[in-house]
Amino acid sequence: MGHSQADKARSRERILSQAAEQIRNGGLESVSVGKLMRSANLTHGGFYGHFASRSELLAHALERAMEEGKAAFEANRGNGTPDYEKTVRSYLSRPHRESRTTGCAIAALAGDVARADEPVRETMSAHIERFIDRIDSALCSDDPDLAIFAVSAMIGALVVSRVMADEKRSDAVLAAAKRQLLAMHERE
Repeated sequence: MGHSQADKARSRERILSQAAEQIRNGGLESVSVGKLMRSANLTHGGFYGHFASRSELLAHALERAMEEGKAAFEANRGNGTPDYEKTVRSYLSRPHRESRTTGCAIAALAGDVARADEPVRETMSAHIERFIDRIDSALCSDDPDLAIFAVSAMIGALVVSRVMADEKRSDAVLAAAKRQLLAMHERE
């Protein structure tokens, strides 16, 4: 007896949801198709009815993880027109630093994605480009390099702050990046 399209869609949703959670908690390499399918209460063989390959799954799950991280960030920051200062302050904050599995998936997974295949890198690249566009819009600058720099500095500072074992030093990384990014904006 076959499954309805609705059943298939629900199964795919369970797979994607589980994979996105695994990626956010353990990185790209934490996803095992066999374990993933068991956790979604599906058979290993059924995987290929939903995805052509593990790589395709990872690209879709990464997309999901980044959308979830973006939604959580925007909910904490407030929606509406991008405000550069609010974005910098919120992104480079202690709560965001501590939100490793629910915060920005770009900062959490960039190292993994840099070693991944092209479809997975393209998925994250598109999100980074949208982040740059939002910051560029918020900066209202004639220099598009400033938005590229600001996004790179925010992501980098968040990653470094998460690595620092000493909390005071981690706070100092966030504070220094925040000061410099806000001062750059004031000079504009």
